[in-house]
Amino acid sequence: MEEPRRLVFCATPLICLLLLPLLYTVFFRSNAVPFDQWKQQLSPWSGYGNTREVGEAVEDQQELNSVLRRLVRGDDRIQLDATGLACHSDLHTDVCVSNRPVRIDLRTMTVYAPHSFSESMPKANRIVRPYARKEDKTAMDLVSPVQILQGNITLPACHHTHYVPAIIFSSGGFIGNLFHEFNEIIIPLFITSHHFRSRLSFIITDFRPWFVRRYSQILAHLSHYETINPAVNGTVHCFPGAVVGLHYHDNLALNTTAIPGGYSMSDFRQQFLREAYNLKRQNLTETERPVLILISRSKTRMFLNEDDMVRMMEELGFRVVITLPHRMSNFSKFAKELNSCSVLVGAHGAGLTNALFLPPGAVLLQVVPLGLDWASTHYFGRPASEMGLQYVEYKIEPEESSLLELYGREHPVITNPASLFLKGYKVARAVYIDRQNLNINLTRFRETLVQALRLLGHSATMA
Repeated sequence: MEEPRRLVFCATPLICLLLLPLLYTVFFRSNAVPFDQWKQQLSPWSGYGNTREVGEAVEDQQELNSVLRRLVRGDDRIQLDATGLACHSDLHTDVCVSNRPVRIDLRTMTVYAPHSFSESMPKANRIVRPYARKEDKTAMDLVSPVQILQGNITLPACHHTHYVPAIIFSSGGFIGNLFHEFNEIIIPLFITSHHFRSRLSFIITDFRPWFVRRYSQILAHLSHYETINPAVNGTVHCFPGAVVGLHYHDNLALNTTAIPGGYSMSDFRQQFLREAYNLKRQNLTETERPVLILISRSKTRMFLNEDDMVRMMEELGFRVVITLPHRMSNFSKFAKELNSCSVLVGAHGAGLTNALFLPPGAVLLQVVPLGLDWASTHYFGRPASEMGLQYVEYKIEPEESSLLELYGREHPVITNPASLFLKGYKVARAVYIDRQNLNINLTRFRETLVQALRLLGHSATMA
């Protein structure tokens, strides 16, 4: 038996040496196949459905093309069909769609979108910053560019092959502000990706681990695949299609006629967010003592007489819950509290974005500080009705603003806020956003709370 063992032992290195070319072909040369052959490898489009096994082909290339085409319209769709790449540009955002295979170099954030019909097609280069705030230079300076190359181009070797398309977006911009996170990233991401039915991969530039953790339930509900961080994965990935950038409709808004599938803000709130955070449906009419959540601020736009406000709210019959910014950062827990809330009260600011988690028919009560009428209306007032909420606002008078003592009654800060905005947003912000606190007139404010009670169907005698 000893001799055969020696023969096997001696033959093993030779066998491995003979296998090396085959292994190289399988694992390395396959990444450098010609474009047309590689395109065939990526068809049919495969992914994970809710009832599908891993690796099972669930759709073909034609359906993938149909899903991607829904993101473009008119001349852009004609362009997509003709060249495989179309880019939409408006005031707020740029969105480029490729319905043909691409290679994405994560190290340089370059998307290679070759043209399969004409080798003579000239090279084209486009730069996209994938964040829906294009009109704001301050925000866009915090967003890294993505380069898109199209035409007769040299393709890099592919290290990873995917069977679902990619969506590239940034977690840069005004990150760290709840309003901007939902307004410019989460809602646009829903608009752009929901109709893919979770069969896509997210590539997040300007990757913030805490952002991904905070919105992990939303990201997981939109994609069955692990989020890709270019900063730690600087290789070349092949996809059967790709989207660079996110569609944007308006402040905390979805335009039903412009979104694939016709989704509305009510669909986003009452179906998608409820499923993502496992929220039970709440019937507010069954609540004997309505819950009022008061957003307490600790830096600017503070309620200087907050204790008196709470006492009055409790006298009216509310069960008052005071919430601070650190409590609002834990969505999994705070979303459930909001789901049982009848009235959300707060001064104009990012915290009012939590109204997205209120049950249908709840009341959003916004306290409008001096000089912030336009922002209050456009950021929260108008969107509230689209969310299926009831909206009440309380506009303070000059006597309720700390700015009166700082500037005096006849100063333009008090008498003509528009004159400050003409000097630029930063000038106005420094005064009305950063320096203003509120001392609420309890008699006037009580009337607004009674109005909220009536909207909830509670008898005014309760007050």
